[in-house]
Parts: sequence; C-alpha cells; structure tokens
Amino acid sequence: MKLNAAQLTRQLKDTLAPVYVISGDEPLLVGEAADQIRAACRLDGSEERLVFHVDRSFDWGQLHDTSHSLSLFAQKRLVELRVPGGKPGDEGAKALIAWLDSPPPDTTLMVSLPKLDGSTQRTKWAKALTEHINSRFIQIWPVDAQQLPGWMRERLAAVGITPSPDALDLLSTRVEGNLLAAAQEIQKLTLHCDAGQLDLQTVQRVVADSARFDVFSLVDAMLLGQAEQALRILQGLRGEGVEAPVVLWALAREIRSLASMAHDLRQNIPLDRVFASQRPPVWDKRKPVLGQALQRHPKPAWDAWLQTAQQVDEQIKGQRPGSPWDGLAAIVLAVAGIRLPLLATTVH
Repeated sequence: MKLNAAQLTRQLKDTLAPVYVISGDEPLLVGEAADQIRAACRLDGSEERLVFHVDRSFDWGQLHDTSHSLSLFAQKRLVELRVPGGKPGDEGAKALIAWLDSPPPDTTLMVSLPKLDGSTQRTKWAKALTEHINSRFIQIWPVDAQQLPGWMRERLAAVGITPSPDALDLLSTRVEGNLLAAAQEIQKLTLHCDAGQLDLQTVQRVVADSARFDVFSLVDAMLLGQAEQALRILQGLRGEGVEAPVVLWALAREIRSLASMAHDLRQNIPLDRVFASQRPPVWDKRKPVLGQALQRHPKPAWDAWLQTAQQVDEQIKGQRPGSPWDGLAAIVLAVAGIRLPLLATTVH
C-alpha cells in the first residue's frame, strides 16, 4: 500500500504494519519519515533497534537469521535496512519478498531506498514492496521551486510564525531548495520573531545565503528553461571569482553533447537508445533535464550555440572584442528559451 507523508502520520496512530518502505532523495523529508516510524515503534514497546547497511559485500543471510531469531533483550524490535544503491540484487530481492510473505512477529522492518527509476519499479521485488498487504510504501517527493514558498509557509506556521510575502520570497531564495538548510534557518528564526511575525529585515539579518553557485547547477537551470535562475547563478559564479573559461567549458561540453543527441534523434533513433549510446550513458536523473532541452530546440539551434561558444572563446583569448561574460549570458538565456542576440545581456 502506498502512502504519502500525511497518510503515514495517520496510519502510525493505528496498528503498526510489519514493513515500512521509505523511497526518495530528499534527506530532510526521508529522515523525518523515518523518525516518525521510529517514534511509533518506541511507543509500541520496541526496545531494540538493529541497523543493516546494504553494500556489495552485504550478507543477506543476516536478514534471514534476524527474521528467524528471537530478541535476547526485548520483546519487540525495529530492524532498519538501508539500501543506498536502490537495487538489492537477486539474493536481496528473494530475502525481501520472503520477509513480506512471512514477517516475524513483534518485529517491524523499515527499508530505506532512493527514488526508484521506472525499470526498477517494474521488478517483482519493487512491486512487492509497494503492493504487498504487509507493506506500507512511503514515496518522498522533492519540493520544487514553485512548491517551496508554500512548503516553507507551512513549516513556519507549525512553529507559530507568519511571514510577510517579501520575507517569504527572500527566505525561499536564500535556501534555494536546500530543505535541510531551510529547516535550520526556520529554527533560528523562532528566536528572532516578535509576536510571531517575520518581516523582510529579520530575514536579511538572520538568514545566511545558502544558495550554492556551481557550473552544474547553471547547466541544469539553463536546460530546464529556468532563465531567471540560470542568470542568477551565472551572476553568482562571476561574483565568487569563477573564471569565464571554466563556465564556457561546462556550457560547451553540454551543448556539444546535446548537438550530437539531436543529430541522432533526426535519424529517428528512439530517445532511450540515444541516451544509452552516450559515453558514459546518461544517468536516469539527468534524462528528464536533457529530454526537455532536446524537445525545446532542434539540432540547428545546438550547432549555432556551438558557434557562439567559439566566439566567446575568442573573446576570452582577446581575439574578439567584447566581454565573454556577456556572451556566456546570451548562450544561457538562448538555451533557456529567451532569444537574444549575442552580447545583448550584461552580467554584473
């Protein structure tokens, strides 16, 4: 049975399920779900907690032995199985299904997994974890940029704080999707809010700028069509002293790769095969990002941006007039979907 975070809270007030599975890539939300399950187990009388970390050398016989042995120290116990790779292998799949089919009495199993990709979700063991009558599967979804202000408003309200609109906007900008940082900053703000009201000046004074500027974030924002965000990251990179050749290298490498993929797509090669043929193959997490960009722009556009990148390289070397940062901004905005002539945008 699948549950969201709110449903998990309600379900834990009833009888504990034999197995809980937490799947997701957001550390704060995954950790909070796990803490809820641990707390419910303690209230139910669990006094012993066993933790197994699954890696290549993990002996799945340990899980089998645990399921067939009685605790020497407590009547009830919690067993945590952490599978950071997301794939237990054949032996692990059999062990998980066996546990689901015959869960030991007075033992709760909590399995932690990253977000499962589409092919993994179709496997027998993954279907068992999501559909078995003895399992409760909690999918942890990330909080995207559009959802972040609302998420933060709810978290602030939970500690008795009401933010002004501009305070909420600045707070969302400064934590930039880092939910762990957001939770820490909200905790700090509880000490600085008079009568539960949060204004812009308090955020400016108390909250550090947690936004992380790096070329990889720049590339992703550009490919996802997030023009304003991409330009802000580019400005941040320049302000932090990152050299223009480093930024150009990252942009040109990605554009060159996408130009090649766009060529293959014009040959009617399926997108999945195009991704798989790359060296190294495209990671699952990157496929939606690259897929959006390829859908937005045809091959001639990618070829044109490679030419623009060559012009920026000439500017860096002093062989062409103009600021390379203007050229980089023009590339970023064009790939993000805003059509501007080269050097039309200035990065301060």
